[in-house]
Amino acid sequence: MNHRDNLSPTDGLRETPKGRAPLLRVENLSKHFPGTKALDRVNFDLRSGEVHILFGENGAGKSTLVQVIAGVHKPTHGKVYLHDKPVQFSSVHDARSYGVSAVFQEFSLIPQLTVEENLFLGEEPGRFGLISGAAASRQAKAMIADLGFPLRPQDPVMYLSRAEQQMVEIAKAFRSKPAIMIFDEPTSSLTERETDRLFALIADLKRQGIGIIYITHRMSEIHRIGDRITVFRDGRHVTTTKVSDVDDEKLVELMTGRVISQLFPSIAFRPKATVLETKSLATADGTLIDASIKAREGEVVGIAGLIGSGKSQIGRACFGVDKIGGGTVTLCGADVTGKSPRQMLDRGLFYVTSDRHNEGLVMIHTVRENLVLPSLNLPSLSAGPFLRRRNEQTLVRDLIAQLNLQPPRSELALEHFSGGNQQKVLVGKALARPVRVFIFDEPTVGVDVGARAAIYELIGKLCEEGAAIVLISSDMPEILHLTNRVYVMHRGKLRAELQHDEISESAILHHFFDGEARIPPAELHQSSGAPHL
Repeated sequence: MNHRDNLSPTDGLRETPKGRAPLLRVENLSKHFPGTKALDRVNFDLRSGEVHILFGENGAGKSTLVQVIAGVHKPTHGKVYLHDKPVQFSSVHDARSYGVSAVFQEFSLIPQLTVEENLFLGEEPGRFGLISGAAASRQAKAMIADLGFPLRPQDPVMYLSRAEQQMVEIAKAFRSKPAIMIFDEPTSSLTERETDRLFALIADLKRQGIGIIYITHRMSEIHRIGDRITVFRDGRHVTTTKVSDVDDEKLVELMTGRVISQLFPSIAFRPKATVLETKSLATADGTLIDASIKAREGEVVGIAGLIGSGKSQIGRACFGVDKIGGGTVTLCGADVTGKSPRQMLDRGLFYVTSDRHNEGLVMIHTVRENLVLPSLNLPSLSAGPFLRRRNEQTLVRDLIAQLNLQPPRSELALEHFSGGNQQKVLVGKALARPVRVFIFDEPTVGVDVGARAAIYELIGKLCEEGAAIVLISSDMPEILHLTNRVYVMHRGKLRAELQHDEISESAILHHFFDGEARIPPAELHQSSGAPHL
């Protein structure tokens, strides 16, 4: 049952005059899930024409709060007020009718439908109960043109890149004029140019008096677009303050409850024998044209490049995910070109995908099942068709402790964990079996500062223990601070190899944009945990 009193959908579109009630107010809000208190007596308010940042570690309660506001969940206790009237929405569609529109971190697209069909799903234009395909096509083209996104309305969503799917999600939220717009990590898959366009749209929304709730882990975005910021920790409200009144160090301290003086560990590189080598590697689909790289034991090799440069395809081709169209892959002296992922696992190479939901994890299965899935064929875990349950339990318990998984519940389905803890499980899968070469593809996407520090420390530990690490990253600070050699990719080809003192922001950017229009370095935000390449 909805509780709206005399509130109508159009009330949410009017700007709240100064001195009156805020546009949105949350009072003593709590939300409980089985075994988890996601929100604990949270208070929050949103003003017209402001960008209010929600900041905190994964699992702190940020996404749960906006999901309650947007109609995904109903609160266990507490109330939500819109224009000082109590509201409780029964669904996302219900909330949208009252001017609350959201772009969630997890996409809500139907892959088999086109961009156009996804944009208007459930709200198709037409008359007399009949859908007008011409009207939908016309409106979709106009909407996409206004947003400035490189999308074609008739393209099936399943064939779009993750960045393009993110654009479709954003476009869906803009199909009707909102009173409140919610963005949950909207730039995680966008290029710098697309991010700039989104921020221009947000600035326009502010001028219209629309209130914006924005979740991000990127320090640079906080200072670029935020007005106020609310920090969460363990499901509780820590503080709300003006963005201009806090610096990055203070935000990290508020978020984690501890001072992180050094986000990136000092790694002792001791390069030894070459264990992974590619020569003139190319993929059958043409996204990777020519890449020759080497990875040695005891070092972290970075692969940098813009989105679409082919950097991820190197890791995918080596692991057997993407079909090889030319060149060779050598692992520990043996030609493994074209081998399957299972064969590469058995030979000691593990690829940690950048897409944990579609490729890396089985969300409806438990933490235990996900952690041991790549290792079930090991003698330590199986005897013919039978599992060695005691060994499995010991392994999972040790991994959960090593990863500091929260909550530390091995039999809880992964879908009930925060994004950062899901990422920890993805990385943990690589620790469940003997591995000589780790390929980490964007290992900290959507991960908070505290979890980032833990993943960086793990990478350093693996390197110092003698493993070869290939770090594929769009995060400039990761490349600059974690690697001792860097390969720079450009349009499917290897552009340069940089070593030791040669590794610098200016050198990397030179090879990103040589011969093309350049993005000024100042626009490639370098705050810790701010991937913007």
